[in-house]
Amino acid sequence: MSAEPGSDQDGVGMTRFTAYAIAVLGTFLIMAALAWWMYRTTAPAPLGADRVKERYKNLRELRDADAKLMNEYDWQDKNKEIVRLPIARALEITALEWQNPAAARSNLIARVEKATAPAPAKPNIYE
Repeated sequence: MSAEPGSDQDGVGMTRFTAYAIAVLGTFLIMAALAWWMYRTTAPAPLGADRVKERYKNLRELRDADAKLMNEYDWQDKNKEIVRLPIARALEITALEWQNPAAARSNLIARVEKATAPAPAKPNIYE
């Protein structure tokens, strides 16, 4: 007897399906095991109390340094006469200058050119 196309010959189709299902399930289980292993082996060590104190101390020092930079006058580049201003004062000056946009634009361009001007070339020792 000849089998019709698409019919199941002695359970061969079901056996293939079962083999594929087991292979796919096994692949997923292997990937899950690898993901779990990577999670367990690459997890950072828990922070101890001493490490937490050190991190808070570093954060406090960083914030103090930032506050000093943002809230005090200081020289940014003394040679080019560029001064660092507190944020509040810089906002006030900007608001005053930009009441006349054309003048403010020209002043801004002049300041940028001054700040980014290249250093003079070193003199040639043979001249």
